[in-house]
Amino acid sequence: MFTTPEQFSAATKSTMESPIAMMTSLAQKAFAGVEKLIELNMTVAKTTLEESNAAMRQILSAKDAQEFFALTTAQTQANTEKVISYSRHVAGIASEVQTEFTKAAEASIAETNRKVVELVDEAAKNAPAGSENAIAMFKSALGTANAGYEQISRSTKQAVATMEGNVNNAVTQISDAAVKTAARVAKK
Repeated sequence: MFTTPEQFSAATKSTMESPIAMMTSLAQKAFAGVEKLIELNMTVAKTTLEESNAAMRQILSAKDAQEFFALTTAQTQANTEKVISYSRHVAGIASEVQTEFTKAAEASIAETNRKVVELVDEAAKNAPAGSENAIAMFKSALGTANAGYEQISRSTKQAVATMEGNVNNAVTQISDAAVKTAARVAKK
């Protein structure tokens, strides 16, 4: 098939290096996402502690029950908005990491497929007579696998987009409900 064992070795090594590079890239992207999430959590924890102390001092200094309930209601509404904002940040980080994973996986798969096709084409050039049907079947199977992957990729992208839309809708509905509830409580 190959004229020298070195050619075969180089071709298979090249084909195997691509998945290893992809895994390394995905690990780096995952760590970057985790770093962003840790940074967000640290910022939220620090800010929450500071704001909670200030809010508690303000609530404890209320002169009467009406002021106490007004401050408590305002604090509840502010906390609800912060939780919603936090949720959106987390969803954004997750979406960003997922997008990066998809790009890296698609690029790696395309490169690996290209190398496999080159390997098969090179093998076909030097294949013994009568092996044309086997090579054609392998190429057909490879084409079918690629078509299946593309369909799965499209379906996954649709599912992720739908999920992101649903999360955003849910967050918006929760936010609207919290604002309405806080407004009703404030009127009482």
